[in-house]
Amino acid sequence: MNTEASYYDGGCTCRHVRYRVSRTPLIVHACHCRWCQRETGSSYAHNALVEADQVQLLAGEVVMIGTPAASGKDQQISRCPKCQVAVWSNYAISGDAIRFIRVGTLDEPERMPPDMHIYTESKQPWVVIPPGIPAVTAFYKVPEVWPKASLERYRAQMAHMQKS
Repeated sequence: MNTEASYYDGGCTCRHVRYRVSRTPLIVHACHCRWCQRETGSSYAHNALVEADQVQLLAGEVVMIGTPAASGKDQQISRCPKCQVAVWSNYAISGDAIRFIRVGTLDEPERMPPDMHIYTESKQPWVVIPPGIPAVTAFYKVPEVWPKASLERYRAQMAHMQKS
């Protein structure tokens, strides 16, 4: 993960929604599950997990759309109300605390390459995962994969959200 920048800007296609991520992600996933493939219309979803309070809406507003997820609990997808581009999601497991930023909506998505590929059991056969990038057939045990600093940030964010 590129940690050189202090912020990352992004937005939707029509530029009604503009946002800023003020911190490096906890982790960046390329998710190859069939749900993500269907939802994005692509071979995988490329998401950067960031504390919600580190994502600032600079312009416009988003509409949250409840969308079915494999867990049986809806994910909330935040979309531009004009062009309908999804800019981030919130999943039931972390609620409003963590945003799954759609890396493709960043102005410079190349600054957030995947740290790992997940759910590769349903990966399209023509997708090649670069050597040296971790890949797992399903999900993983977060404490075994995330860097210590990311775990500490996640715990602090969840504790903060519980107090709010």
